[in-house]
Amino acid sequence: MRICLVLEGSYPYVHGGVSTWMHSYIQNMKEHEFVLWVIGAKSADRGHYAYELPENVVEIQEVFLDDALSIKPNKKPCPSLKPEEKLACRELMKCERPDWDVVIRMFQDKGINPQNFLMGEDFLEIISTLCMEEYPYVPFAETFHTIRSMLLPVLYLLGTDVPKADMYHAICTGYGGLLAVLGAYKYKKPIALSEHGIYSREREEEIIRAKWVVPSFKKQWIKFFYMLSDAIYKRASAVSCLFVRASLTQKELGVPDDVSYVIPNGIDYDRFSSIPEKPDDGFVDIGAVIRMAQIKDVKTLIYAFYELQSMRDNVRLHILGGVDDDEYAEECYDIVKQLNIKNLFFVGRVDVVKYMEKLDFTILTSLSEGQPLSVLESLAAGRPCVTTEVGCCRELLEGMDNDNFGVTGYLAPPMHRKAIALAMNKMCESRQKRLEMGELGKLRVKSFYKTEMMMEKYRRFYDRVMN
Repeated sequence: MRICLVLEGSYPYVHGGVSTWMHSYIQNMKEHEFVLWVIGAKSADRGHYAYELPENVVEIQEVFLDDALSIKPNKKPCPSLKPEEKLACRELMKCERPDWDVVIRMFQDKGINPQNFLMGEDFLEIISTLCMEEYPYVPFAETFHTIRSMLLPVLYLLGTDVPKADMYHAICTGYGGLLAVLGAYKYKKPIALSEHGIYSREREEEIIRAKWVVPSFKKQWIKFFYMLSDAIYKRASAVSCLFVRASLTQKELGVPDDVSYVIPNGIDYDRFSSIPEKPDDGFVDIGAVIRMAQIKDVKTLIYAFYELQSMRDNVRLHILGGVDDDEYAEECYDIVKQLNIKNLFFVGRVDVVKYMEKLDFTILTSLSEGQPLSVLESLAAGRPCVTTEVGCCRELLEGMDNDNFGVTGYLAPPMHRKAIALAMNKMCESRQKRLEMGELGKLRVKSFYKTEMMMEKYRRFYDRVMN
């Protein structure tokens, strides 16, 4: 079967997280051919892959959002919209529930130039009415440019070439989910969706904190991403997520019960379970296997370790992973210098399996997660964890209803440096306790989170989509 994997902002451009999962997934699905339909932010990244693509990747089609900015209007004027097209565009601009078939037909089949549309009379009429109804006290120019900036990437994506496949499998909602809807429309093929996190909720959290969003339009931007998620939720033949609570959230957002599946992550258990214990050298070595990015909240981790050093002096922190955000990484380095923190090492991207031999336990201070692979890998290696209570970290550290293995780590609230420091200190108190928790973690991963288990569930998932 030829499967089109639709990805946004991850594989094959960056390491870690969803990218690591995707690479392993393709390698383990040797019986299928894969087309990668990938959305990147910057066209400068074209062809610059962080991974050597597996042999069963037979095609890759790259789409970059910044290319939308270079679209020029052509001499062919935008045709007058039919009543159903006006209605669909009005719903799209209000971030409600547009008829996506109508919108796709306009920009895919009729080939309307997005810039011609955004400079046309129908657009001006619709946005003028929208301003009067929704934003009567906001300057027209502000509304005009905000709505244009929302619509331009969407209209650009809807007009792109569509790779042929037997199925379109999106690994997120958002722009990626919209491309899957486009593929299904173009070739009348089924859609599958696998969410590692709830995309619309993550974007909502970002927008609430964002400085680039004009306050009067934060609600509109949030609605925009929920609208994109709704488009694929309503059309997918099967929707998977990583844990039960995420499935409940998806259903609240519109995923029908009869297409909802929970498929936990899986890792190469044997690769990690063979890592030997770290010899007792009088120090407690803590590892953070993360990307240098705001969502991982590395700053809080640094401050929490600084507080931990006021409680004990035999601790070392190793931060493993590449840099996603150069500016954020520099801010983290500056904090370490300003506080003169000792025994904190930015290791960069390394062989995690080999480096794990130096660690006693791991820590994750993320603001948002799904089912973090780094926690599963740490538990498989016999290293207990301290994590913030995000995603399904509580399930991983304390077990589910059918899991009696016990506690394999400690939880703390996100961004609470004192609570995180206290949790780390508690983990530092007893080497014997850490080893016992580590053995329980191995049993939990071996019983529920092996790659073989995950892949078998995804094969059944595909059967559901195609039948």
